[in-house]
Amino acid sequence: MLEGALRGGIRVVQYRAKAGVDVGIVRRMRDRCAGIGGLLIVNDDADAALVADGLHAGQEDLERLGRGLRSKIGPRVLGISCGTPDEAVAAAALDADYIGVGPFAPTGNKSDAGPAIGVAGIRAAVAASPLPVVAIGGIGLENLAEVKASGARMAAVISALVRDGDPERSARALVQAWGPHRG
Repeated sequence: MLEGALRGGIRVVQYRAKAGVDVGIVRRMRDRCAGIGGLLIVNDDADAALVADGLHAGQEDLERLGRGLRSKIGPRVLGISCGTPDEAVAAAALDADYIGVGPFAPTGNKSDAGPAIGVAGIRAAVAASPLPVVAIGGIGLENLAEVKASGARMAAVISALVRDGDPERSARALVQAWGPHRG
C-alpha cells in the first residue's frame, strides 16, 4: 500500500502501530518515503521518530512522552492531536509544527475518535491555532472539498486510500481533488 500511495502523490505518511513500533519497518518506510521526497511521521514513539522525519503524539501520550518532546526529537516534524482550543494553544507552546484535529466525519478507523466535528470544528481549530491544522477522520473524495474549504492545510486519509483496492489510483484522485499545495 505504501508504494502505491507514494506513486499516487501522497507525500506525508504516518506510521501508527499502537501495539508497538518496529524500528526496522520505520527505517524501510523512511527510505521509501525519502526516495520520492516524502516524509514519514511516527505515531507516539519519540525514539522511533529519531529514524523517521517526525513524531505525532496524541493528548493521552504527551504525559508519557514528557514535556521535552522538541529537545528529544530535534529538528524533526512534531505534530500533536488537539480536541480543544486550549490544547491547540498548548501545542504551540510545545513548539509543535502542526496540530491534528478531528474526526471531521464519522470514522471506523479509531474507536475512541469521538463525535464528528465537521467544517465548523475544523474552522474553530484553524481560528484558535497559530499552527497549521491537519483534518483527521472520515475524510474521502466525497468530502475533501469541504475539508479544504474549512481552512485545514492537509487532510489525513486511511480508508479513502484502501477502499477500492488500488492505493495508487486512490491517492492520485485525492491529490488531484485537493489541488495545488498551499505551502
